[in-house]
Amino acid sequence: MSEIPDHYLWLENLEDPRVVEWFSKRDKASRELLKGVAAKLRPRIERYYSIPYALMVRTSRKGHLVLLRDGRKFRIKLIGSDGSTEELIDSTELGKDVVLQWVFASHEGDRFGFSYSFGGSDEGIFKVVETRSGEVLDELTGIIGGAVWLGKDRYFYIRFYQKGKTPDGVASPAERVFLREDGKDEMVFGKGIPTSHFIMLKKSTQDSKALLAVSYGWTRSDVYAGKLKDPESWRLVYGKGDFIVWPVDYVDRRCLAASFDKGGMGRILAIRENGEADEVVGEQSYPLQEAVVAEIKIVATYLSNASSILKIFGLDKTELEEIHPQPPGTIDSLDSNGKECVFRYESFFVPYRVYVLEKGRLKVLDSAEIQRHFEVEDLWVESKDSTRIHAFKVRKKDGRTRGVLAYSYGGFGIALTPRYYPFVIPFLEDGGTFVVANIRGGKELGEDWHRKGMREKKQNVFDDFMAVLEFFKQKGSRVVSAGNSNGGLLVGAVLTQRPELLDGALIGYPVLDMLRFHKLHIGKAWVPEYGDPDNPKDAEFLIKYSPYHNMIKKEYPPTMFYTGLHDDRVHPAHAFKFAAKLEEVGQSCLLRVETKSGHSGATPLTKLEEYADIMAFVYKTLRINES
Repeated sequence: MSEIPDHYLWLENLEDPRVVEWFSKRDKASRELLKGVAAKLRPRIERYYSIPYALMVRTSRKGHLVLLRDGRKFRIKLIGSDGSTEELIDSTELGKDVVLQWVFASHEGDRFGFSYSFGGSDEGIFKVVETRSGEVLDELTGIIGGAVWLGKDRYFYIRFYQKGKTPDGVASPAERVFLREDGKDEMVFGKGIPTSHFIMLKKSTQDSKALLAVSYGWTRSDVYAGKLKDPESWRLVYGKGDFIVWPVDYVDRRCLAASFDKGGMGRILAIRENGEADEVVGEQSYPLQEAVVAEIKIVATYLSNASSILKIFGLDKTELEEIHPQPPGTIDSLDSNGKECVFRYESFFVPYRVYVLEKGRLKVLDSAEIQRHFEVEDLWVESKDSTRIHAFKVRKKDGRTRGVLAYSYGGFGIALTPRYYPFVIPFLEDGGTFVVANIRGGKELGEDWHRKGMREKKQNVFDDFMAVLEFFKQKGSRVVSAGNSNGGLLVGAVLTQRPELLDGALIGYPVLDMLRFHKLHIGKAWVPEYGDPDNPKDAEFLIKYSPYHNMIKKEYPPTMFYTGLHDDRVHPAHAFKFAAKLEEVGQSCLLRVETKSGHSGATPLTKLEEYADIMAFVYKTLRINES
């Protein structure tokens, strides 16, 4: 394919004063236009956004670590085995604009590690802290993950190379495993693993084995295992095929692994040291999400109609119990210390519950709830090729619909399940309808559902979402569609293909230029999902839907872009260039550029301001008079 002129290439240089002037002018005008409605909405949104919200939970023999967003800060607390609570970390004490990203506990619980960044960048700081005293024992910078302790002063960690090369000379993006000891680092695993491959590391609950997964994209991975303290013993256990597999645990001299090598729903195998694999848990009629071992039982989560269920199995292949949390919601952050397991749950109107499963009993350790005045319905529509598409329809009980806000994602095997969206609740109170669509590209119906929305099949994703939008338009509703990141690509594609289905478009932190995404930030990592623009065959199907390349002179609905200068994952130029193209064809749009936000989020105060402006756009577009 011949080189296509790009008149807005200059907007990719965020250091260019012309670019700063260009986006600053539009940002100022957009905020000015929205500020009246945003000012009224902000305290109403803050009422729900300030309720504590658990981001993840990790367990140890000492207790359970919970990472929370709480009011205008983040914090980490320890829930002891006796039910006591101890505050460990307060983000406001770490500096300005701090965003806590994740937390890991040592097996004994005597120390823990946590990662944070400034303004939502992926790149940040990792600290190791002694739990009892609060003393900082070690500190690393960069993008650090997967900490596994070997003792008090030794641990493995994964370093992500966002730019440059790995120590063994492989170009970024890439990951390597290091041993950290006495302030020194030694690369111990990953030598020669190519670009765009990623590593997951954990240890068995019995402390004897290291368990790893090496993945390429979101459809292929291999499992490695070996003696915990001897990286040279880490060997391939299962994989080398066109399927996903990840480690669960190591029990009775067998490596347990979740493999999606059959129908794509996921089964659990017990792999012996000679390589022979026995099926312990067969494929279910719905997709496997997470699995751990506790009390010599397998605890696994699955999705049924895009909501989580919990199933418990014996290692002798027997199914022991099935649990359906109420209301239907999302279970994630499943973790085990061998004796008990913990997980996080949320739903549209439940900010969070932290559960512990011990001796076969499920108990709520911690929670935050709100009063329910709303209802959730299951909606089914037919896509262009007659595929049935599920969506959640959320609204006030017995309320008249005053417009629809439809949200979806459709990519990377990410399932959209019931989540707590605090910024949407005032909209529901005012009669709005919120729709979350489970379209292809996600994993709501298994790996096959994901693959039918990848690469040359990406148009299925757009067709699925357009079918949901069309359902509401045919009923006479005004509709705003919304999507972030890959979801921004989704909304951009709908905008350029079927603008008549939209009364407004919200496009956040988006991927929109499908011929240059691999040249911006870590975009090369997405080639397995989207295709390679440098490959002529892939470029043919990419340019057919690339929103940036399919903008023509015609009437488009009101559009708002929002992005952040700290986004070091999806370059803000995607939003800038697409906005410039819209202006070129005679259409005005709003562009909101946050100086203290990135793809990993922002401080609660910064996100609150962003959400107020986003919902102000929704209210103005749907003509809802904020009460």
